[in-house]
Amino acid sequence: MKNEKLTTDEYDALEQVARGIKTERPSACVARNAKRLSGLKLLSYARDGRLSITEKAQQLLFLRRCIMGLRAVATDPLTKLDSDVAYFLGKKAHIVARAEGEGHDISDKGRDSLADIDTLGL
Repeated sequence: MKNEKLTTDEYDALEQVARGIKTERPSACVARNAKRLSGLKLLSYARDGRLSITEKAQQLLFLRRCIMGLRAVATDPLTKLDSDVAYFLGKKAHIVARAEGEGHDISDKGRDSLADIDTLGL
C-alpha cells in the first residue's frame, strides 16, 4: 500500500460505498473515483453491476479511522472514540485510559507513531 496514496475524495467514495448505495446510480463522487479504486482492488463490481468494497478497503478505512482517532486524542483527551477504534488503539498501547475516568491519554508509543505518520504524510 506504499504507492496507493488516496485523496480525500477517494476516501469519501469508499465510505459512501461502504455505507451502501441506496439508488440505482452511484453518486458523482463514487462514479468519478470508481475506476481507480477498482484498479487498486479497493472496489469490486458484482455481476449485476453493484459496487462493493473489498476486505483491503475495509482495512484501509479502519486504519484511517484509527489515525484520525489518534490525532483527535492528541488534541483533546476527552474525545469520544468509536469502541472498536478505542479497543484497537488501547490494545496496541497507543492510548491509555485517563485516571480521572473519562477520555484517553496518548502514550509515548502513540506519540511516536503519530510522528511517523505525519512524516509519511498519511
